[in-house]
Amino acid sequence: MSILRKHRLQIASIIVIWLMISGNIKSQDLQFSLYADPLIGWFSSDTRETVNEGARPGFSLGLIFDTYFADNYAFSTGISMMNVSGRVSYSDTTTIRFKNSTTELNPEETITYKVQYLSIPVGLKLRTNEIGYMTLFTNVGLDPRIVIGGRAHIPSQDIEKEDITEELKKINLGFHITIGTEYSLGGTTALVFGLRYENNFIDVTKDFDDQPEDKLTLHIIRFRMGINF
Repeated sequence: MSILRKHRLQIASIIVIWLMISGNIKSQDLQFSLYADPLIGWFSSDTRETVNEGARPGFSLGLIFDTYFADNYAFSTGISMMNVSGRVSYSDTTTIRFKNSTTELNPEETITYKVQYLSIPVGLKLRTNEIGYMTLFTNVGLDPRIVIGGRAHIPSQDIEKEDITEELKKINLGFHITIGTEYSLGGTTALVFGLRYENNFIDVTKDFDDQPEDKLTLHIIRFRMGINF
């Protein structure tokens, strides 16, 4: 199944939102961007009881709205839907809670958390003057996120796509740092390429009584691919 087919509902939702907003807002100081980012995600923990077991691929689709208050400075916001995952194991036997059941995860057995977030990032964008057809930029800001879905995969127990939202905190907050370049196609239209790092301030998972008290941090590297309008 292709990426575009797999995420067709997300693509359709974002395009509809973009058409609604762009049809009602007209300003030379406002720029729209549509992007599709392949990404890599992984977890880290503040305790030895929870161990990162490797990075996982993911994908994000979204819109960005940059409102320029000076030639090279803009307030940035938008909306995105992100599919991200990471793999961990625990040093002790741990109870994992699904929506309608539980299972015991033995020491060193791995579990993959696959999480879907709706994010509304806010930030500050800084860009250079155009050099030839190229403009360099950076964007730094915050990422409020809401969980809209979550699945778990435990290969050793033949568990796949179990609803894991019971384990996930519904709201999270992170930060982002983006660097990139815009290649002008004429007027305000430009191709966008960049690299973005994200991290969260709040624990991704809940800590139940029979689970280790840890802070599970989600790290994300996005490979920005988009277009400005």
